[in-house]
Amino acid sequence: MPLFEVETTSHIMIASADDEDSARTFAQANYPAEEILRVAHRPRDAWVISKNLLGVQSDVDPCSTARECLANAAGDKLHAVRLYMQKTGVDLEKARKVVESNMSRGW
Repeated sequence: MPLFEVETTSHIMIASADDEDSARTFAQANYPAEEILRVAHRPRDAWVISKNLLGVQSDVDPCSTARECLANAAGDKLHAVRLYMQKTGVDLEKARKVVESNMSRGW
């Protein structure tokens, strides 16, 4: 079954669907309040995310670093963001995104 990339106002999702209409139906069923901005058929049967394009260095695991900072900050997001910035050297916005995305995974 082909993969479709469906972009809405707040999400980008990958859906395994028979055709574009099925992919749109999937997006509307799961995110009914969002407008579908784009639907694209993926040229292959795999989804690849480039770590280089995301700025992820191979010697640094941003998730485990963020979780370590959250643990050291006792769950205090602002303190964890500061710790992450100090430890990795990234800017405030990138540190905030990494820490917040890890907070939603169990913090």
